Amino acid sequence: MIEQLFGSKTRVKLLQLFYSNPNRSFYVREITRKIDEQINSVRRELANLLNVGLITSDTSNNKVYYEVNQKYEFFTPLQEIFGGATIRPRSKGSKAAKAIELPLPDEAADLKALGNVDVAVLTGQFTRDDTAGVDVLIVGNVNQNALNKYVTELEKLEGKDLRYTVFSLDDFTYRLQIKDRFTSNVLRAKKQVLLDRPGLLS
Repeated sequence: MIEQLFGSKTRVKLLQLFYSNPNRSFYVREITRKIDEQINSVRRELANLLNVGLITSDTSNNKVYYEVNQKYEFFTPLQEIFGGATIRPRSKGSKAAKAIELPLPDEAADLKALGNVDVAVLTGQFTRDDTAGVDVLIVGNVNQNALNKYVTELEKLEGKDLRYTVFSLDDFTYRLQIKDRFTSNVLRAKKQVLLDRPGLLS
């Protein structure tokens, strides 16, 4: 149904990828790997999305990177549809509305296995902004073995070595209060917030 509304399976997959990963940039071969579609189909749909203004592109290190356009007029409603939110359609009569669960980014879905995670952030190599000095930030009470496995699998998925940092919630909150250099850099950096239960980054 949603594929019929939005034109093609590849386009829907692209919209899910971009709206589930705001602030993240992807190059073509990375996109084809993540959504498992043919490169020609991906290139064609990327051109369509660029023409409409849904995504933007720029070149870095001889690669063209694509990213969702957060200034697009209908960014917010499209993110509600494609960004991993739970959508409750209108129901007729007295029957309760059925929730439609759209997929979360893989990185967010796997966080539950780590333990009690309060904050999770992707930055650095994920957003092509190295001002934070780290790629993955985790705050909470987590299992170290599970975290090592999570980062290792993320490195395999992304095809790159990742720098990560873990803080307890108390330590991270204290660092925010005293405005230490690390947390100040994280706040300023371009990032994708996977989780922020206490609302510390808003």
